[in-house]
Amino acid sequence: MRHLFTFLICVVLISVSSCNRKDFTTSPSSGNLQFSKDTVFLDTVFTNIGSATYNLKVYNRGSNAVTIPEIKLENGTNSNYRLNVDGIPGKSFSNIDILAKDSIFVFVETTIDAAGIVNPLYTDRILFDNGNNQQDVDLVTLVQDANFIYPGKDAVTMKIDSLTLDGQPTTLKGRFLTDSELTFTNTKPTVIYGFAAVPANKTLTIEAGARIHFHDNSGLIVDKKATLKANGTLTEKIIFEGDRLEHSFSDTAGQWGTIWMRAGSKDNELNHTIIKNGIIGVLVDSIGSPTTPTLKLQNTEIYNHSSYGILGRETNIEGYNLVIGDAGQTSLAATIGGTYNFTHSTFANYWNSSIRQLPAVLVNNFFAYTDETGQDIIETRNLHAANFTNCIFDGNNNIEFVLDKVDGGGLFNYNISNSMISFTDSNDSYKDNTELDFTSSFYQNIILNGKPHFRDTQNNDFIIGEESDAINKAKTSLFNLDILGVDRSTNPDIGAYQHITFEKED
Repeated sequence: MRHLFTFLICVVLISVSSCNRKDFTTSPSSGNLQFSKDTVFLDTVFTNIGSATYNLKVYNRGSNAVTIPEIKLENGTNSNYRLNVDGIPGKSFSNIDILAKDSIFVFVETTIDAAGIVNPLYTDRILFDNGNNQQDVDLVTLVQDANFIYPGKDAVTMKIDSLTLDGQPTTLKGRFLTDSELTFTNTKPTVIYGFAAVPANKTLTIEAGARIHFHDNSGLIVDKKATLKANGTLTEKIIFEGDRLEHSFSDTAGQWGTIWMRAGSKDNELNHTIIKNGIIGVLVDSIGSPTTPTLKLQNTEIYNHSSYGILGRETNIEGYNLVIGDAGQTSLAATIGGTYNFTHSTFANYWNSSIRQLPAVLVNNFFAYTDETGQDIIETRNLHAANFTNCIFDGNNNIEFVLDKVDGGGLFNYNISNSMISFTDSNDSYKDNTELDFTSSFYQNIILNGKPHFRDTQNNDFIIGEESDAINKAKTSLFNLDILGVDRSTNPDIGAYQHITFEKED
C-alpha cells in the first residue's frame, strides 16, 4: 500500500509539472488578431472612485498558435487604466501565447483623479504587438468631479466614526452635516459615504437638478426636529441613486440604504424627485400628527428597491402624482396605523428578481415583536386614514392591494374611490376580510382587474396607453396637471399619467 501511495504522488506531480510546460510551438503574431470590441467604454466614473471591471476578448482565428510579443497601455506606467491579461495584473506584458482557434481575456479597470487630467473624457489605448503588426483597442472613460461627504475618522486609530442618535451610539458609519453642507446644489453631484444626517432644528435644502449618489451601505437621515426639502422641477428633477454610474448598474437594486425620516422629523417634502436602486427608497419612521403630514410627495418617482419603495410606520404621508414601481417586498407599506392620503398615484410592482410575497400596496394597523420572555406580542395603533383617490394598484401578482386589520386597534378608517385594483383571490385567502369587500360603501367607482395598458413595465414606464381602462375614469381633484405637466382639468384619467397613444412598431 505504501508503494501504491508513493506511485500516486508521483503521478500527480508529473501531471502538475506537465500543466506548466509549454509543449506546443508558436509563431509570432502577424497582426491578424481579432477583438470582441474595437473600443472599451468604461462608462462614467466619479473622481477617485474605482470603476467596474470590463472585459475584452482577444481571438486567434488562425490554425497555428501565436505569441504576442508585447501587450501594453499606450500611456505606459502613467496610465490611469489597469489591465489583467489572462490572470496576470499589470500595465505591460511580454510574450503572451494564444492557441490556435482560441482566445484570451483582457480585463480593464480605472480610477482617475479629475484634478490630474485636462479633459474629463479620459482615453488611452491597449497596444498589441509592435512595428508593422501593431493593433490597438481604444479605452474611453468620462470622469465627473463631485462634492464628497465622508464620515469622520479618528486621527490616531483611523477608525471611522459612527453616528450617535438619541444620545446612543449606533453601528451606522456616518456623521451629521455641517451648516455649510445643508444645501445640495446642481453645480456638481453630491456623493455620500456612510450616512449623512440632518441635525435637529436644521433643514437640508436640495436644489432643482441636483444629483445625490450614495456609496454602498450609505444613506440620508433626517433626525427628529429636522427637515428635508427637495425642490425639483418638471425640467430639472432631483435624483437619488447609487454611485456606480456604469450602465450595468443603472437598474441594480440594493446599491445603497435609504432616506430615513426619523421619529419627530417634520415638514419633509419631495418635489419632482426620482429615487432608485436602494434597499428602501424612503423610510418614514415618525409618529405623525393626523393633521400635519410628516412627508409630502409631489410628482415623484420611486423605482427598483430591494425591499420597499416607501415604508411608513405610524406616520402621516401625503402624495399626489406619485409613481412607485418595482420593489422586492412592496411598493408602499403603510404600517402600524397612521394617516395616509394619496391622489392620482400609480403603484405598479413588476419585480422579477425574486419571489415577491406581498402586494404592491399593504396597509395595516399593528406591529409584532418578541418580548424579553420570548413571548410573541402584537400591538395595534389607530389607522386615522388610508385614503386613495384616482389610484392604480397593479403588478405581476394576483393580489396587489391589501388592508390587513387586527381587531382591538381602535380606528381603522379607509376610503378608496375611482381607483383600479388588481385583485384575484383564487384561493379565497381574503374571503373573510371585510375590509376587502369592494362592494362596500368604503369603495366607490372601483375598476376591478382592469387593463392599465402600461407602456413598458419591465423598465418602470407606467405611462398608460389608448387601450387603458383608466381613461376618463378619475374624478375631478385639486391636481389639474399630471406628473408630466399635462392638463387633466377635464376628463381626468386614473393614475399619475394622462394617457397617450403609443407609437406603433414597424
